[in-house]
Amino acid sequence: MIRITRRAVLGTAAAMTVVPARAQNAPGITATEILFGQTMPYSGPASSYGTIGKASDAYFRMINDQGGINGRSLRMVSLDDGYLPPKTVELTRRLIEEDLVAFLFNTLGTPTTNATRKYVNSKKVPQLFIASGATQFGDREHFPWSIGWQPTYQVEGRIYARYTLREAPDAKVAILYQGDDSGRDYFKGFKDGLGNAADKMIVATATYEVTDPTVDSQILTLRDNGADVLFMTGIPKFNGMAIRKAFDIGWKPRLFYISSTGSSVATAIMPAGPEKAIDVITASYVKDPTDRQWATDPGFMAWVAWMDKFYPGADVTDVSNVYGYCTAQTLVQTLKQCGGDLSRENIMGQATSLDMALPMLQPGIRVQTGPEDYYPLKQMRLVKFDGHGWLPFGEAISG
Repeated sequence: MIRITRRAVLGTAAAMTVVPARAQNAPGITATEILFGQTMPYSGPASSYGTIGKASDAYFRMINDQGGINGRSLRMVSLDDGYLPPKTVELTRRLIEEDLVAFLFNTLGTPTTNATRKYVNSKKVPQLFIASGATQFGDREHFPWSIGWQPTYQVEGRIYARYTLREAPDAKVAILYQGDDSGRDYFKGFKDGLGNAADKMIVATATYEVTDPTVDSQILTLRDNGADVLFMTGIPKFNGMAIRKAFDIGWKPRLFYISSTGSSVATAIMPAGPEKAIDVITASYVKDPTDRQWATDPGFMAWVAWMDKFYPGADVTDVSNVYGYCTAQTLVQTLKQCGGDLSRENIMGQATSLDMALPMLQPGIRVQTGPEDYYPLKQMRLVKFDGHGWLPFGEAISG
């Protein structure tokens, strides 16, 4: 089990102005510290995402070096759940009942977070910026203490569907999706995006489980159904498998989409073989570090410098490190807006009162929330792999 609990010494005396702890402040809040928790798959089938937790922690270390937030340092307890929902439940209970964290931050995974959401809401603990695009994590009516961060899978699926209608209205579509709420969300979005044409255009579907050794048989079956467009959803490991198998059997769909959740060049494309992924399409909301157009972009250059200083040795081609950086920035802004009131109610209130640009988001995309809007990011850009990196085409669009 990995436990990240780095502390950093506060900076200058001027930066050490202490805000007294208030009676209404959440557990985990002292005069000098904000303690919060996270579950992350540092092991198991989704372990490639583990760098998100490490990148976020590195960002908080930088904030602590600068004096923290209103005199308080940030301390994150990040625990390895192996992408196993029962383990996530166990560790979430520990974080809330034993470690007494103020809130949960960026817990990763649809099935894992879904397993804890009811419990967390019953305890009225903020579950902030969940690392999942499942539409259910914006259900403020039934789960007002849980909020996602990235564009929803349904939005993303609709974007691919509408592009298909424009570019290949006579397509025969196959969809291979992860057999859980995330996969079903993607499927629904794509089907909804096709509208009345869905029943005619979708000729085959298949699912897989994250415990499956391969998706080879599913790829063969989908090809044999005559599909000429493929939409593959899932974590990097399985998207990479699908890319490799389709190439190896000589199947080249005229449109081949993979979900943004498994599009990292470092953990999906390189294991498959970059030559096998040429012309594959995904959608993006952050500046992908493999996109050469950002080489002189100030935001990108600042991110590279930050990586070199605070997360040295990490893979600068892995978009998950951008993700961790951006979500950490979102949390820092939320806590700054809280001022001296770090009650759970105010933390949740500030998380749902955001309007901010982030230097590593794609142009035209902002983080925006409101009391009735639990979907911080709502736009994406289509990008295509050219053998080296993801290159965008078109403007930011909504689903």
